[in-house]
Order: sequence, then structure tokens, then C-alpha cells
Amino acid sequence: MEGVFLGAALFSIFAVILICVFLFAGGLPAIGKIGVFSFLFGTEWSPTDEPASFGIFPMILGSLYVTAGAILIGVSIGVLTAVFMASFCPPRLHKILKPAIDILAGIPSVVYGFFGLVVLVPFVRVHLGGSGSSILTASVLLGIMILPTIIGVAESALRAVPSSYYEGALALGATHERSIFFVVLPAATSGVMAGVVLGIGRAIGETMAVILVAGNQARIPNGILNGARTLTSNIVLEMGYAADLHREALIGTGVVLFVFILIINLSFSFMKRAKR
Repeated sequence: MEGVFLGAALFSIFAVILICVFLFAGGLPAIGKIGVFSFLFGTEWSPTDEPASFGIFPMILGSLYVTAGAILIGVSIGVLTAVFMASFCPPRLHKILKPAIDILAGIPSVVYGFFGLVVLVPFVRVHLGGSGSSILTASVLLGIMILPTIIGVAESALRAVPSSYYEGALALGATHERSIFFVVLPAATSGVMAGVVLGIGRAIGETMAVILVAGNQARIPNGILNGARTLTSNIVLEMGYAADLHREALIGTGVVLFVFILIINLSFSFMKRAKR
């Protein structure tokens, strides 16, 4: 059994290494041909023109704007919901909320995207203006999509805090609310941040739902009510017919996305070490 466990662990590591080799071997040559500065900070993406342009800066900004909006919506609601479910929710209500949140986690991305297209896009268009397919719509939709991840991990982290922390705070005269928010929640910061990082990873890597509601305009967005194209959307929309340098540039876009995720995970690791 020790050999089985070791093999499973090595297979996981091998899979990550294989993905890294594929991405960097296929993407770095294209970035070198185009030029690092032109590729990362170019503002025009027109692979079919002569000469072709492969600037992904508008897609980088689109990914950052949409993810930032999703974080503002999803993290705040998710963490507060986790606190409620772990420390304030009556047992009968918890039996209803917990399965409902689990169902949210199991809904396919394309179903979320269809919901956004049918409900959120018309709502934004009628009440806020614009076409409705915008950064704001995508941010709201992604904020809803990352809720199950953040709530589940954060609630587990809060319940893992020893009860002596809460009881000690009460013994010192703190109220129930102050004990939760100033003792239990800070003690569970590491687990809560893990849920936030997982939620961010899903938000920045989401594709199908964003394609349906974000507008997919490969230009620098100048407002939250305007459309945008993310890195993942750019790959999915054009990989089917891309060839030669165009295809390599799309793989290079995947390299940039991979580096973003890596930076997020490393930042979380450094935060945990600093706290220790």
C-alpha cells in the first residue's frame, strides 16, 4: 500500500510537470518570436491581418477586472456566509443551507453562463445601461460561482478552531459576536484564505460562463459596463481554427495564465509563512 500511495503522489507530480512542459515548450517560442513586451503589453490582437498583431494586454486587463469584481462580491458574501453557518445558523436551517450550497458547486459552468445570459444580461442592460454583456455582469456571475468553494472551505476552517478559543473569549467578558469575529475568525485565517485562493483560481480560470456574458471584445475596457475578453476566452474562441504562430500565441496565452495562477499560490504560501 505504501507503494500504491507513493505511485499516486508521483503520478500527480508527473501530471503537473507534463502540463508545464507542454505549455512552456509550445508557448515560449511564440513569445520569443513576437517579443515579450509586444506580446504582454501590445494593445492589438488581430491574428488574421497582415501584418498580424498578437498583443494580449486587453485580455490581461479583462481577466484582472473580471476576477477583481468576482473577489469583491464572492469573498465578502462567502466569508460572511461561512461565519453565519459555522457560528450563528440554527441546526434546522443549516440542514437546508448546506445541501443548497453543495448543489451550487455541482452546477455546470455552461448552465451558470446560460443563467447569466438570460437573467443577468437583460437586468444590467435595462437598469444600468450598455449592452448588458459587460465586466460587471461577468463579475457578478463569477462571484456567484465561487461562493460554494469559499463557503465550504471557510466553514470547515472555522469549525476546526478549538472551542477553548471561543470559551476563553466568553470567560473574559466578550460577547458572542466579538468572540467569533475577533478570536475565532482570526484563528481560522489560514483556512479561510485557502478557500479564497481556490475561489480566485476558479474565477480567473473560468471560461464558458464568461464567454456567454462578458462580450468578448478584444480591446482595452474603459468601464465596467463595457465588454471585455479574458485570457481563457481568447484561447477557447480561437483555438479551433488557429494555426502556426497564431496557435503558438494562444498557447503562450496559456503560459501567462499559468504564471498568474502560480503567482497567486506562491503569494498565499508566503502569507502563511509570514503569519507563522
